[in-house]
Amino acid sequence: MAAAEAERGAAVESVVVVHNVAKRHNVGTLARSATAFGVAEVVVVGRRDFSAFGSHGSTSHLRFRHFASLALTRAYLKDERGCDICGVEITPDALPVTAHPFRRSTAFLFGNEGTGLSQKECEICDFFVYIPQYGGGTASLNVTVAASIVLHHFGVWAGFPERVREGNKFIVADKPKGQSRGLYCTDSIEEVIEERKMRRENACDIFEENGSSHHQESNVLGLMLSD
Repeated sequence: MAAAEAERGAAVESVVVVHNVAKRHNVGTLARSATAFGVAEVVVVGRRDFSAFGSHGSTSHLRFRHFASLALTRAYLKDERGCDICGVEITPDALPVTAHPFRRSTAFLFGNEGTGLSQKECEICDFFVYIPQYGGGTASLNVTVAASIVLHHFGVWAGFPERVREGNKFIVADKPKGQSRGLYCTDSIEEVIEERKMRRENACDIFEENGSSHHQESNVLGLMLSD
């Protein structure tokens, strides 16, 4: 059993998708949980910039990727990464995360802190999980708390190897060389240009999903060159 779990752990990955998170500093805390539970990549949808507050330096150990729309995000996750897309939301067909209803590499989409997943977000998901609660004092969890619970369960299912400990803490890996310290998703100039081209081709869908994003688009190259 242990050998089978180790083989599965080497074969599957988890991805965190960030879209419409109301409190931008929550991305930093999400990054900290992502590194703790073996997430391979964080995909930021819509706004490129974010705050690393609460990350405790963990953003330097993660790969961040940016897409302008949910449609482009779904195409990347399905066609290039071969991921199932799991929405973390209480829907009529949602399964308890404790049942570990995973089959392969999975991208997790977490909802807005106040309103949960939108209809457009739900439409790109292949299935949904929810976190069972046993006390009656709150209707929902903070998005970063929810992410920690779900990502931990996926790691257990995948058989990810436990990190080595020293004393009362886990050993932190060396910081990757050449990692950007900027508080926005960094891509090559070629990737930014291609993204701008796709945004023009998908203008109707993008404007509907992200509202007035023209200012962000026009300043992308400026952000890229400012780091």
